[in-house]
Amino acid sequence: MYDLIIIGADSAGLSAGIYAGRKKLNAIILTEKIGGQSLYAASIENYPGFLNISGVDLVSKLKEQVQKFGVSINDGEKVLSVKKDNDVFIVETKKNKYEARAVIIATGSRWRALNIPGENEFIGRGVSFCAICDAPFYFGKDVAVVGGGNSAFDSAYDLLKYANKIYLLQRGEKFKGDEAMYNKLKKSGKVEFLTNAETKEIRGNKFVEKIIYEDKKTGQTKELNVGGVFINIGQIPNSIFVEGFLELNERKEIIIDCKSNAASVEGVFAAGDATNVKYKQAIIAAAEGAKAALSAYEYLVCQ
Repeated sequence: MYDLIIIGADSAGLSAGIYAGRKKLNAIILTEKIGGQSLYAASIENYPGFLNISGVDLVSKLKEQVQKFGVSINDGEKVLSVKKDNDVFIVETKKNKYEARAVIIATGSRWRALNIPGENEFIGRGVSFCAICDAPFYFGKDVAVVGGGNSAFDSAYDLLKYANKIYLLQRGEKFKGDEAMYNKLKKSGKVEFLTNAETKEIRGNKFVEKIIYEDKKTGQTKELNVGGVFINIGQIPNSIFVEGFLELNERKEIIIDCKSNAASVEGVFAAGDATNVKYKQAIIAAAEGAKAALSAYEYLVCQ
């Protein structure tokens, strides 16, 4: 039996692993994939200590630290459920069952879909959720990025090196991403910002050819000729496996005590984008992971 099982291996889970290792806990990290959404960030400029680092490199450094402190990482272990039997937690994956005295959930989130005609049909044929993965395929093409927050801005920035022109479509009145990135995109001369633009359909034959949107101010239906559509409209927490076990909010985020990161079941802690913490940033997730690990240690010592 382990002292602590950490579920998830992005900024929050790996940070929790570092702190658990430093506290000499018998801990293990279970994850479907090491890195999570950090792997999709080509350039991170707001993580203290690094002027510029890719998500892949950041994850690699965190992983190295975790292993330095003796915490194992079991990759390819998708967790199906967490249960509590008296004072023992049973964590079941597709491959195995694990037992521990405490659990930290740091499973992050996934991209939100538009659920419009053409979206599913053209995934891999012009529709993408990941610019860092697919941007090179759109060299010299006009593309659309749907979304008005930081994830949409990041996608547009990744596409600057490849695309001929980038349309940024935001269904609201204003873009919500960081002003510094907005200014970079505007200065490039490649980006056209469209507000009050509600995406209605993606069309094409073998590959994407058009994106259809409604101008919400005029009610007119308009179309753009594009070779690709990148969808970045937010994220859904990866928390379904604890639904019914832990208390979740209306967004299905795990509700935690902001001081201790404790979830609604004693002995369970949570950190990062799967929780109801307001800001979804790598540095915040890492800090939350550290808090969760320290709280788990305190809980174990007091048992």
